[in-house]
Amino acid sequence: MYVTSVPPVPLTRSAAAFDTHAHVFERGLRLAHGRRYSPDYDATVDAYLALLDAHGLAAGVLVQPSFLGTDNSYLLDALGKAPERLRGVAVIDPGTPGEELDRLVAAGVRGIRLNLVDRPVPPLDEPLWQRLARELAARALHLEVQAQRLQWTELEPWLLRWPGAVVVDHLGLPGDPSLSYPGSLALARLLAAPHVWVKASAPYRSAPGAATAMLRALLSAGGGERMLWGSDWPWTRHERDRVYGTTLTWLTAELGPAETHRVLCANPARLFGGITGPGADRRS
Repeated sequence: MYVTSVPPVPLTRSAAAFDTHAHVFERGLRLAHGRRYSPDYDATVDAYLALLDAHGLAAGVLVQPSFLGTDNSYLLDALGKAPERLRGVAVIDPGTPGEELDRLVAAGVRGIRLNLVDRPVPPLDEPLWQRLARELAARALHLEVQAQRLQWTELEPWLLRWPGAVVVDHLGLPGDPSLSYPGSLALARLLAAPHVWVKASAPYRSAPGAATAMLRALLSAGGGERMLWGSDWPWTRHERDRVYGTTLTWLTAELGPAETHRVLCANPARLFGGITGPGADRRS
């Protein structure tokens, strides 16, 4: 059920730290056809909020997991449980009407995800996608893209002209620590564009050592100005021996104090808004 009876609680500007990438779900939900993964455990919004509290984080962004497809009802219910602390990234069909986008925005959604792992790049030049691009931009909804290698070459011309903000998931899933592999130049050009953001997250989803190499390259080139951090909790398909705190220390080991504040606090406040709520006065 959509949580749309009232607008989300306004978010105020504050020096509060965000986790901009996590997933929530429970066993028994209807799963999407053609999924690559079926979870056998629960990852509830209450458990996630407890993790935020335990690590002094004020806000979180819940991203619709691919195995739930375009049924965002569980995501929206979760957002409604803590509207002062949570925002969402939904998954939709490209033909979704504007009225539905308005309902998603009212429920706390601030982005739309395009997950292309093991999927073909869609025809972003076709009228259906071009209309969606305009509809998203009109509502300040960003497009979050998970893709890899040569997919970035296909995506580059269209994402460079995308009318709203674009967020590159998981550092673009770099394929080699040398950062020289098919699609790497296209990804580099995208990450240099002023409307393209990047999530420093989930290094275990990239080639060994590649995510850290990409992170260092971006920071040395000034890419921290549009960088976000996400825990990727609960690390679907990579759960073994994973600890929430180390998903953050992996990043902060590469950052100075000013950069840490920028990536954890200032940048997500620009893209998602600040926060009001139990974590607002916590460390940054």
